[in-house]
Amino acid sequence: MDASPFCGVPPIDSDDSCLSDRDSDDDSRATPSDNSSTDEDSDLNDDTAASIGAPTTRRQSAAASRRWEEVAWDSAQKQNFTKQFPVWQGTLPDADETREPVQYFRDFFDAGLLETIAQQSNLYCAQEDPNCALRLDQSELEQFIGSVIYMSVVRLPRLRMYWATECRVPQVADVLSRDRFEEISKFLHFNDNNHMAASKDKLFKIRPVADSLLQKFQALPQDQMLFIGEQIVPFKGRSILKQYMPKKLHKWGYKIFVLCDTKGLVHAFHIYTGKTDPEPGDPDIGANGNIVLRLAKAVHSPVNHLLYFDHWFSSLDLFAALGNKGVPALGTMQENQLQGCRFSSDTDMKKQGRGTFEERRVAIDNVEIRAVKWFDSRAVIVASNFPGARSVSRVRRWDKNLKHNVFVTCPSIISLHHKFLGGFYALRELIASNRIQFRSKKYYHRFFFYFIDIVIVNSWLLYQRHCDSLDVPRKEQKDLLAFRTSIAQALCMQYEEISNIKREPPSSDVEIQKKKYRGPNKALPTLEVRSDAVGHWPLVVSERRRCKRSKCKGQSTYTCSKCNVHLCLNKNNNCFREFHK
Repeated sequence: MDASPFCGVPPIDSDDSCLSDRDSDDDSRATPSDNSSTDEDSDLNDDTAASIGAPTTRRQSAAASRRWEEVAWDSAQKQNFTKQFPVWQGTLPDADETREPVQYFRDFFDAGLLETIAQQSNLYCAQEDPNCALRLDQSELEQFIGSVIYMSVVRLPRLRMYWATECRVPQVADVLSRDRFEEISKFLHFNDNNHMAASKDKLFKIRPVADSLLQKFQALPQDQMLFIGEQIVPFKGRSILKQYMPKKLHKWGYKIFVLCDTKGLVHAFHIYTGKTDPEPGDPDIGANGNIVLRLAKAVHSPVNHLLYFDHWFSSLDLFAALGNKGVPALGTMQENQLQGCRFSSDTDMKKQGRGTFEERRVAIDNVEIRAVKWFDSRAVIVASNFPGARSVSRVRRWDKNLKHNVFVTCPSIISLHHKFLGGFYALRELIASNRIQFRSKKYYHRFFFYFIDIVIVNSWLLYQRHCDSLDVPRKEQKDLLAFRTSIAQALCMQYEEISNIKREPPSSDVEIQKKKYRGPNKALPTLEVRSDAVGHWPLVVSERRRCKRSKCKGQSTYTCSKCNVHLCLNKNNNCFREFHK
């Protein structure tokens, strides 16, 4: 059937849907919609503007199950459009206590995964140079990861400057020597190259890490509201997986599609490697729809999760497929994606005033799909397979002509859309705040450091969830930067004996000197470091300071060689032992 009466232009078949490299140049969509679903979105209104019905081409897989044809939309009276929202039947588990940040981190990078990385790195070193032995173990690998995390907090323009005399960073330089750090980074490996020829997996070199973390992410308790979005991993090295996106902040990089909640907690991910085929038993609804169906398999059911995605993924076939799987879905759409659906023009709705909306519905594969067009300062179209426009609420908006706030009518489906948008960019912002920018020509290193960033964010969000369940005040909770620094400190200091602390000799001047300003108190080492029972030796120093054990008011000249804090050590008080329990 000719598509021109329904979408304005005939469809164009494409194998890669919107995932090909040329989309950013050849796409004829409105400018705000070019960046609506990527990691580099700059404004919340871009997603809203993306739904304005501009004449565009609809990309559809050659193997798509449904032809582009007219669909009979129902424009019945509004009072018949009321539909109940799915009731949330799941619960988030309560926490017994909050743990140390490094313990959350080790839930993902556990001993098994670290041991695999250490073994493969040693094997790779032997394969490259039989006369060289890396001898990397689990504890030293943790120190390497901790040093990299420190580098994301304390940024220097060159790697070797962390060991340079002029700007030495002791948190990194005292843990691993420069040559040892470069040796580990050179031979860091995750899979045996001897088996690569027999495998057709484009992610063979990073597959053990990706599979291990994906299994742990999928086991996390899920909240009701989930969304599927796109993340960009910046990379400029040589790789067939690298994408060029000229309109993005990071023009070169990898695409990773993630399933998150509205706070940014990752539950599943899919690394884009080319054409995306459907999963066994699922219909072929195009590359974008196949990705959504693949990630939707990680949604725990049946507890009525709400799934959200933007117009890059949306299609009527996708809503029907998710409805048949029992997954309530919601997403923005453009008017030319709604086959045969006709809404009033933006000009006519603008004349009727802000808050004007229209609703249509249609049944596809026994699934009722509803679409609502709402006009605020711009028009937006939201479609779903569960809610409609009713009930209607009122939201506050600023009127630039009247110079004061006004109340605007807002359908329930639009209100839910705004709740999803509130957390749509959460993961991007959390990762970008202190992204690991370790330079390497190997693509799998870039993925590895990106996974470290995701694990830190997931660990912090789980820590926040546990603190909220225990009613811990916000001011007593660690923010993401303090949480990241705590993980780096624990990974670098644990299992390491640091006894070569340089101290200046005591002054021989007997004259009375002015009291020196000592500055702020040093941060105490984490519980994991204090209780590892490695390298904690008492030292006698000339300066007497207050004991750092809680509730002790004594002063001592004894310090711990590793923790670098003053502690009492005499016949009456043995704070040194109590502090390290």
